[in-house]
Amino acid sequence: MEKESVVLDEIDRKLVHALMVDGRASSARLGEVLGVSDRTAARRYSRLRGAGIVRPVGTVNSAAFGGAHWVIRVHCKPGSANEVALALARRDDTQWVHLVSGGTEITASLHSWSAEERDELILQRLQRTAPVVSVTAHSVLHMFSDADGFRGLHALDHTQVAALRSGLPSGASSAVLTDADRPLLRELSRDGRASYSELAVATGWSESTVRRRIEGLRASGVLVFELDVNEKALGFQAEARLWASVPPSRLAEVGRAIADHPEVPFCAATTGRTNLLAAVVCRDGPDLYRYLTERIGALSLVRDVETAPLMRTVKRAGGL
Repeated sequence: MEKESVVLDEIDRKLVHALMVDGRASSARLGEVLGVSDRTAARRYSRLRGAGIVRPVGTVNSAAFGGAHWVIRVHCKPGSANEVALALARRDDTQWVHLVSGGTEITASLHSWSAEERDELILQRLQRTAPVVSVTAHSVLHMFSDADGFRGLHALDHTQVAALRSGLPSGASSAVLTDADRPLLRELSRDGRASYSELAVATGWSESTVRRRIEGLRASGVLVFELDVNEKALGFQAEARLWASVPPSRLAEVGRAIADHPEVPFCAATTGRTNLLAAVVCRDGPDLYRYLTERIGALSLVRDVETAPLMRTVKRAGGL
């Protein structure tokens, strides 16, 4: 699927958008919102999932319970970055592991449950890894991006989105993660639509306990469901990470403007030499050039921009 582009029809596009809003919505609920039968919704999802185009996954929102959300950049000796990237991808606390900039640099998103877990990776494990030349870590201070849309796949109207959101769990004010939750979260990171019976086997809990725990974690904002999308299968061949410098007094303004760009699925304010990070996904090289010159270039408040093209995606939001 990495080499071929797939054309989605209107129902497919609406289904993808619906799964971005609620990755665990039942087939009946999806069919009702899309205006098709539940069997059609289930069949369409199975086709997209089986082709490796989409995968709903459960992820931990570390900001909801005081955990650590960082983006790390790891420079490696030539020929060794792939091995280090795979080791990072196998960890439960990493997402979006990419090889960039000619294959000697790795970028990864780190979602640790505690400062101790964060420090174990950044200050100890990576520093002792022989192929690693240098490590820089950037704390994510604020995210500007909107998770309900994705580069032209925003196909539902406001009424349909509201109908899906109305079924999301709500009411709990807080939740505390424990080590007992790790099997549940690990399984959901592989398949966000895993059945309660499958999750009960993985955790050793009853199905009713699994259901209550998922609803409680979702209601508190600790557990969120994202949609891994195979961009290349949909014809998006040029991806990059942009590290930009913006005057701090105008950072919120510029961050919101960039997050509104259809080419940008992720935009955040970070610490570090630069203070704005954006993920950019374009159709091809000329499209990326136009984005840099016409969209980013039109923002006079954006000072220096470092563009790091993605060479390979090792891990997205979900587990391996």
